[in-house]
Amino acid sequence: MDQNIGKMLDNRYELIELIGRGGMANVYKAKCHRLNRMVAVKILKSDLADNAEFRRRFRDESQAVAKLSHANIVSVYDVSRSDDMEYIVMELIDGITLKQYMERRGQMDWREALHFVTQIMRALSHAHSRGIIHRDIKPQNIMVLRDGSVKVADFGIACLADAAQTLTQEALGSVHYISPEQARGDRIDARSDIYSSGVVLYEMLTGRLPFEGDSAVSVAIQHLSSVPLSPRDINENVPEALELICMKAMNPNPDRRYASAEAMLEDLEKFRKDPSTNMEYIRAELKEKDDVEPTQPIPADEVASAVRKTRKTDEKPLQENNKMNKKLLFGIIGGFAALLILIFAAFKVFGNFGDGENGTYVVPDIRGYTVEQAENLPGVKGIFTIEVLGSKPSTQYEPGQIMEQDPAKDHTRKNNLTIKVYLCAEEQKYYMPNLIGYDSREAKLLLDNMDIELNVTFKETYDDQVPAGQVISTTPASDSELKKGNNVLVFVSLGKETKPVTVPSFIGMTLENAIAKAQELGLAVGGTTYQTSDVTVGKVIDQSLAVNSTVEEGTAISFTVSKGQETPVDDPTDNPPVVPPDNPGDSGEDPSVPQGGEGTPGNAH
Repeated sequence: MDQNIGKMLDNRYELIELIGRGGMANVYKAKCHRLNRMVAVKILKSDLADNAEFRRRFRDESQAVAKLSHANIVSVYDVSRSDDMEYIVMELIDGITLKQYMERRGQMDWREALHFVTQIMRALSHAHSRGIIHRDIKPQNIMVLRDGSVKVADFGIACLADAAQTLTQEALGSVHYISPEQARGDRIDARSDIYSSGVVLYEMLTGRLPFEGDSAVSVAIQHLSSVPLSPRDINENVPEALELICMKAMNPNPDRRYASAEAMLEDLEKFRKDPSTNMEYIRAELKEKDDVEPTQPIPADEVASAVRKTRKTDEKPLQENNKMNKKLLFGIIGGFAALLILIFAAFKVFGNFGDGENGTYVVPDIRGYTVEQAENLPGVKGIFTIEVLGSKPSTQYEPGQIMEQDPAKDHTRKNNLTIKVYLCAEEQKYYMPNLIGYDSREAKLLLDNMDIELNVTFKETYDDQVPAGQVISTTPASDSELKKGNNVLVFVSLGKETKPVTVPSFIGMTLENAIAKAQELGLAVGGTTYQTSDVTVGKVIDQSLAVNSTVEEGTAISFTVSKGQETPVDDPTDNPPVVPPDNPGDSGEDPSVPQGGEGTPGNAH
């Protein structure tokens, strides 16, 4: 077991489990007790901690990454040193790598590839604007979250743009995604990240890498001199404009690539808005030839033809068959000699990949060992590098033991001396969340996202206290431990239970008695109207619900109530009221003296 598990750094970060290994550091899942959250802690390897140069680079990395704050870049929370351990505290990502995603999906739909590469370029645009080059863009360093967003991770070999590093000084990145200038050991800039991003886009669109080979050297040489198949030759569904964007990003000549991540983003956005957009200007750029023709890797049976094309043009053609056969033979020999010289030169540049007596090593069986144990085995120590790809559940091995390896045991290797392994995963414990009060749809989503294949059943029941649609309780109860395939019963409220009510006759009751009776039966009383009637005032003369009808509890009923017989009113024309004139002074008569024959105004018709 890793000796760091259980340690508390700065009395704050508790190391829980090892979740990743890198060339310089190990990454642990940890709990921040101060903020009560899970984080990732990257710790410089102990065997490198005594090296001043490694410590300097580790601090440089910390300072570089701490400058970055972007939605598509893994966040850095803290940089510190504790008990002679230098470490970085980072955001813990709940997701998988883009490499794992591609392995599951295979060849992606171009729309999905566009979605991912756009986010990658946004992250790089932010980093490049602050003078930081990632230097190791590859699907293994890109995390895909559950919501479909991506975060670029592991700026572990990032350096400031003015810090020149070469491939011959250190093993940087994966050879399948390395830029030509990195392979040559030249000074690099932001365009190297653009090349690597183009390779990632190529892989997403086609389901394969642009260059494959039996060794790192052969792949690196292809990056230097070969031209890959166009994506549309592999997948005809790739839009032409997106293919052109990809191939421009992957141009081996940095001057013909996109000058910046922002420039590539502009074309991606232009394409997103109109997939049929014309980008012929890129095609014209791609057709321009460099001074040196790109060298294509060729099989042995085609070497003679390749060699003949390079011979002097003034060489006289051979007429006789036996002379032609000799020429062919010499051509083949010359071709092999040229290949041997090329391989020798490559070994000079990239280093000798085999240190054995004949440069060949047999891969040992390292399954069942921990990584630390395997690294110290006689057939591994000083020869092979172990790269942890991830972890998987297994009943055959103990947590932390190597359960899968590639290459398998007894394979021989002269180069590419890396054994990629999967570890047996720690058994992750799951607990029943507290779902009480959650909406049933939210509860279902939470349980589905636990990814342990629970058999969830929802049961509806009446509850006077819990609103309809909310969770009342669960079986098992919250905080109970869950296992894969467990049955979970979730009780969801239907609201208050309603009972059927047979509507009686309220006719003849007083309004007060009718209301009391209706409420006793569980009916809701609505509005009341009044109407003239021969029935005694205050008695119910009509009801909105039919007698003997059956309704649900809580149904509203309204009543019509008698206001008695209508009282007759005298005709106002029989005894018109006395109304003084509006302006009595205007008549010229004494307003105190009634005018008209009968003493009432208006009778003089």
